[in-house]
Amino acid sequence: MKQPPEDGVFRALADPSRRRMLDFLKESPGLAVGELADRFKFSRFAVMKHLKILEEVELVVPRREGKIKRLYLNAVPVQMIHDRWISQFSAVWASRLTTLKYNL
Repeated sequence: MKQPPEDGVFRALADPSRRRMLDFLKESPGLAVGELADRFKFSRFAVMKHLKILEEVELVVPRREGKIKRLYLNAVPVQMIHDRWISQFSAVWASRLTTLKYNL
């Protein structure tokens, strides 16, 4: 049985290092792979393995500029998840649920 595309997105987002990578790409679109790798304590090889997973689920879009590979965040897969499970709730209800969660 073929798995839905959002399964891969959830698996990719499950790792805190990959979420940090996406945060960096959100803050600084077009980072080179080396620039992104410099922000982590683990090896460039490990960064490349994480990037491969993010690229496979299309959360990261690479663009070549000569020898440099620039990386960009693609929020569409996350938006699709939002549209499927969250958008049916109005902003008012979502806000109230968040408030309730923090009050508890």
